[in-house]
Amino acid sequence: MNAAPPKAPDDSDTTVQVVSLYQSEKKIYARSVTGVFATWRWALVWFTQLLYYGLPWLSWNGRQAVLFDLGARRFYIFELVLYPQDFIYLAVLLIICAYALFLFTAVAGRLWCGYACPQTVYTEIFMWVEQKFEGDRIARMKLDAQPWGTERILRSGGKQVAWVAISLWTGFTFVGYFTPIRELAAAALTLSFGPWEWFWVLFYGLATYGNAGFLREQVCKYMCPYARFQSAMFDRDTLIIGYDTERGEPRGSRSKKVDPKTAGLGSCIDCTLCVQVCPTGIDIRKGLQYECIGCAACIDVCDDIMDKMNYPRGLIRYDTENGMAEHLGRSALLHRVLRPRVLVYTAGLALICIAFVVSLWLRSPMRVDVVRDRATLARIVDDGYIENIYRLQIMNVAESAQRFVVTADGLPGIAVAGAASYLLEPTEARWVTVAVRLAPEAAQQAGSGAHPMHFIVQRVTEPGDTAQVQEKSTFVIPR
Repeated sequence: MNAAPPKAPDDSDTTVQVVSLYQSEKKIYARSVTGVFATWRWALVWFTQLLYYGLPWLSWNGRQAVLFDLGARRFYIFELVLYPQDFIYLAVLLIICAYALFLFTAVAGRLWCGYACPQTVYTEIFMWVEQKFEGDRIARMKLDAQPWGTERILRSGGKQVAWVAISLWTGFTFVGYFTPIRELAAAALTLSFGPWEWFWVLFYGLATYGNAGFLREQVCKYMCPYARFQSAMFDRDTLIIGYDTERGEPRGSRSKKVDPKTAGLGSCIDCTLCVQVCPTGIDIRKGLQYECIGCAACIDVCDDIMDKMNYPRGLIRYDTENGMAEHLGRSALLHRVLRPRVLVYTAGLALICIAFVVSLWLRSPMRVDVVRDRATLARIVDDGYIENIYRLQIMNVAESAQRFVVTADGLPGIAVAGAASYLLEPTEARWVTVAVRLAPEAAQQAGSGAHPMHFIVQRVTEPGDTAQVQEKSTFVIPR
């Protein structure tokens, strides 16, 4: 029996199926929570924001304590004055931050994300404002479900005004690290910012408003690369937030008077509060997930429920995978912290930090750059002396006036012509012209050509000061 031939496509069927490449997610209404870890989070919020908003207003030696003056190419950090030549310190600082992140992540998971990351901090602040205007989780859900009216407009509008104010103040403070903030504040009163100030205040403010007000968990889940590669730094002895499945399952609701063992239940009463307080909307009972930022809100709310049920705390807790599986005590957990990868990270971080501090401590109070004057070649002057002309840039990195004396060395009889003494104002960089001469008999003995020499720039502000810098150069003897 022959099979029926395939049917021709029906051109009359105009049904269109749309396949979306982006799946819209439901809005997360995180419930407010109190507890030990919530207190720690808010302590970090206060600390980081007092530091961020307060530092630009501090004065030091008659100027802003922390100022990155891009126009003058000077970076002031309290007693330190750094120049573009000191860019190496920024590179080392970034390496220190990276090593610290690796170390803390290997030991205790996403501590940075849960407590000190700007995205977490500002989301916490914005959520607090939201709760003040619109109420807690249930009230916000009801408000969003009702049609627009006077109450919703006033509550939502007040929240938006507060968010915009915080965002603009955040952008203003950010620019205050690059433009003296007192001058910036005076310009703000008349809205007379320069174009770059306008751009960065609005750009940084908009970024804060969008990320903390609307994107929130999506920044952590989709935009932040740390969430994707953090697992490479985890192992089974990394301290993470975990749900004790052995103790909690099978879960189920019950009365406070019911004995869970008699009812064949675990400690989890399936209240779902751990999901409701999670800022990223995950269920920690499903195990370790990359969306978990380690904020420990689920620990606080679960411990509160355990207290009310008269069960032991710790159904959700900071623990390691090995600790959960092997029922390790706290002393055993601490012992496992000292594993090879942690020791390597710690040793590397300690060595880099020590080198960084020592380098800053031994940093020279001056900098010198030497450039030969190409317009004036070697020449013979009075009494047969050979003269070369150089241009030196002397940088006084101190915040007080300093006097420097320039001398030359490297060839017998070589000397700087005239009184090469210069008084530089605080943090001043000055180009000076220096003539170096060589006696005829020394020139004849050395022979024609280019000969190595070096300049010695010594600070003589105070008696007995031995601070000096040597810079190499060449002295040309004509034929």
